[in-house]
Amino acid sequence: MELFGFQIKRKAEGNNNIPSFVQANEEDGSVNIAATGTGVSSFLDMDGTAKSEAELVQKYRTMLQQPEVSQAVDDIVNEAICISHDAKVVECITDDVDLSDGVKKKIREEFDTVLKLLDFSNSGYELFQKWYVDGRINYHVMIDNTAPRKGIQELRYIDPRKIRKVREFEKEKVGGNNENQLVTKKVKNEYFIYSEKGFNNMAGIAGAQQQQTQGNATMNGLKIAKDSIVTSNSGLLNETSTLVLSHMHKAYKPLNQLRMMEDAVVIYRISRAPERRIFYIDVGNLPKLKAEQYLRDMMTKHKNRMVYDMATGDVKDDRRHMSMTDDFWLPRREGGRGTEITTLPGGQNLGELDDVLYFQKRLFKSLNVPISRMESDAGFSLGRASEISRDEIKFAKFVNRLRTRFSTLFDKILEKQLILKGIITPEEWPAIQSMVRYDFMSDNHFEELKSSEILRERLGVLRDIDEYVGKYYSGDWVRKNVLQMSEDEVEKMKEDIEEEDKAAAEAEKALGNDSDIDDLDI
Repeated sequence: MELFGFQIKRKAEGNNNIPSFVQANEEDGSVNIAATGTGVSSFLDMDGTAKSEAELVQKYRTMLQQPEVSQAVDDIVNEAICISHDAKVVECITDDVDLSDGVKKKIREEFDTVLKLLDFSNSGYELFQKWYVDGRINYHVMIDNTAPRKGIQELRYIDPRKIRKVREFEKEKVGGNNENQLVTKKVKNEYFIYSEKGFNNMAGIAGAQQQQTQGNATMNGLKIAKDSIVTSNSGLLNETSTLVLSHMHKAYKPLNQLRMMEDAVVIYRISRAPERRIFYIDVGNLPKLKAEQYLRDMMTKHKNRMVYDMATGDVKDDRRHMSMTDDFWLPRREGGRGTEITTLPGGQNLGELDDVLYFQKRLFKSLNVPISRMESDAGFSLGRASEISRDEIKFAKFVNRLRTRFSTLFDKILEKQLILKGIITPEEWPAIQSMVRYDFMSDNHFEELKSSEILRERLGVLRDIDEYVGKYYSGDWVRKNVLQMSEDEVEKMKEDIEEEDKAAAEAEKALGNDSDIDDLDI
């Protein structure tokens, strides 16, 4: 089967040809298979790999249906992605890129194109939520093969349950002699397997194991070129580094424990809450059979069990069934205290929820959300940044880490767009990638307070070094290093100052001309 998509050709493999006794760190959850000669000699165990990953994604999506988890995820996504109509959701910062201003401007323009392809200004919240919940996100890069210079035409979302990456490798021996030679793995080919029905429903022999023979794939799926798919994952792997996990994975056990504890509390309250009576009936010296009959007669005489029928709305007398809330009837022989009625109290600790609250807090901690955000009566104090709780600071750092990891999606799409447009070469991108940053917009109170205090401190420093500007420091250096402005902001600020100075000069000139005319009139 031919590869579907396109390939970005690079000049040489470079350091990949250098032998090493350590396998390359490719922790992306790929299915690794061995290749010999021209064909693949092993089986693709899609039932034990891809199916497990699909089950994980399904489990994470089921967890999202729980109200506590949904609220926590909503807080995280709202903190990471702030949608605004008067500002960009995320900006590309190229200040540190060692290229000309024209190339850097083109990079920023193409990044704006990438955001339009993703419709990020409208659906950024949903995309980030999919990535966070599933632990991965995949897109098919669609281009015009007749005119690749037009760049990416469309980015189409792929359900992670329907696609899996496969990496073929071959073994190589490294070392001086045969006894101490090390066997290493060298990547021979990489591609994706796509199944429209999903890997959970893949049919096949021997547990849905797929076999790939010499140039012919017999697997129940489509083989897709690596370069035509962009993917970004959470970076979390299981203990064997074979499955990609979501940030919600560690909350799975606390969530189940919380649900079981809540169900147990409900059952306990239903069974122990009602008060029941104990009837001691004096049967005198009656024989056993007659005493039992007399006890039943007394039960029937005094018992009136009214039942509400939810289907019909009728209230009727149902004396045939006994429930856990029914009273107790006990016989008492002659010589006792006679007929007596006592009350059996209900449960005494029905209002205690310490165990439920414990597992609830444990669930919130596993989701990395401050517990104060989950409490309905907790407010947010608008004070100085130093008054912000430590949990909020940790939460802000956690969100920044999520943003950084999610930005790998931008890196991969932007790389393909720049190479297709001919702005950069494939060899130039590794050096550029480390210098490109992404600035996400933020609108929470904590960021606002922090920004105002930082600006106040920067202006204080600016006042201190103002007398040295133009002598030891340039204006651009002060703007970039003291005021922390980007290149776009510096250029915009210069243009605005020039326009303001020009307008002020014209106004002054006009005012001077008016005064000359007045002097002539005099």
